[in-house]
Amino acid sequence: LTLAVTFAVLGAGLLHAGWNALLKSAPGGDPLLDTATVVAGSGAWGLVAIPFVGAPDATAWIFMVVSVVIHWAYYITLAQAYRTGDLSFAYPLMRGTAPLLATVLGVVFLREWPTPQIALGILLICAGIVGIAFIGRNPHPRAAALFAFANAAIIAVYTLVDGAGARASGNAASYAVWLTFLEAIPFLFWIRARRGRGAVAYIARGWRRGLVGGAASLGAYAIVLWAMTRAPIAAVAALRETSVLFAALIGAVWLKEGLGWPRLAGAASVVAGVAALKL
Repeated sequence: LTLAVTFAVLGAGLLHAGWNALLKSAPGGDPLLDTATVVAGSGAWGLVAIPFVGAPDATAWIFMVVSVVIHWAYYITLAQAYRTGDLSFAYPLMRGTAPLLATVLGVVFLREWPTPQIALGILLICAGIVGIAFIGRNPHPRAAALFAFANAAIIAVYTLVDGAGARASGNAASYAVWLTFLEAIPFLFWIRARRGRGAVAYIARGWRRGLVGGAASLGAYAIVLWAMTRAPIAAVAALRETSVLFAALIGAVWLKEGLGWPRLAGAASVVAGVAALKL
């Protein structure tokens, strides 16, 4: 991990935490339609960017098709996790367990074995992130945990697929843009079929939020995919989950979900993990 890749992925983490906080704090009160609003925004930005990035190599399209299906499941479980739990609980749990799963899948399918130092960094990051999620005064709903764990498994799978796809594409930006545009189409059609015309009106009313969140979503993922073409997928997957630090801070300050010393201890573990990855 070079210094440039490290800072780029940290920036992607901030963008990712930002659009998730925007989603959680949406005034509409419907997590599924709020998710669809962000997806519509990211799809619109993808369409605008396509003429500037060209098309990825033909070998990358199979990865993209598979990823479109996986992302549909990702958005469904994401909405359900936020419907049943706080941002400061669901977000760390989803993002904290995914890198461990991605590491295992990377070893199995890509034969990409982490060095002992990278493995230590991944473990420290994941331990700190999960600690941030479970530390709290009140018990968290079981449904929120189940949806968060399901989402984590999905994140691990699409991380592996998209990391390999971006490498095969020869152009990570092109892969990210086309994927973002294509994945929005079936999801939004599904939303329209399930919720009817009211869903279209809902998304239209939140177009500003959708464009802001969509730009952050596309930008964050494009950076991550670019990083995966220059560093081990497992290391990048773990490093980007430092977004949990930003999400915890946003949840405490903006959404009034609390922080406290125990969560700061979890944050210290994440920072130690980042240091292990970089040093």
